Amino acid sequence: MKLSTKGRYSVTALYELALRYGKGVIPLHAIAATQGISEHYLEQLMVPLRRAGLVESVRGAQGGYTLALPPEKITIGRIITAVEGPIALVDCLLTDAEARDQSCERAGNCVTRQIWEEVCDSINSVLNNIALSDLVQRGHRRAGGNQ
Repeated sequence: MKLSTKGRYSVTALYELALRYGKGVIPLHAIAATQGISEHYLEQLMVPLRRAGLVESVRGAQGGYTLALPPEKITIGRIITAVEGPIALVDCLLTDAEARDQSCERAGNCVTRQIWEEVCDSINSVLNNIALSDLVQRGHRRAGGNQ
């Protein structure tokens, strides 16, 4: 499994918004410049993040983005799922083993499916237990250690 730039950059962009949470809207060009991400690409990422209720936008010359929820309420798992969809190592985990639209005819009897399910559950558990506020704290500790 490899996380795409959509997932990684979305987490990075929302981390930047978390750093500035409560300070008003942040222009997209500021996020792009600070994090080294294309502004055009960030525009595309903000659409599903806004739909998922994770960011709010303000249009106009003084416009930009802000988190729709406090940083402690937004998990990394929620961000990634908003832009990537469900996290699954194999296609058969995207539906119930016995579902009619199951991609694998052996899913109901597959001995390895349970292993992939356990791995996915572990990944989801980690991602759903790390909030943006945790990243902010980690960033502050890291910056403090370099001084």
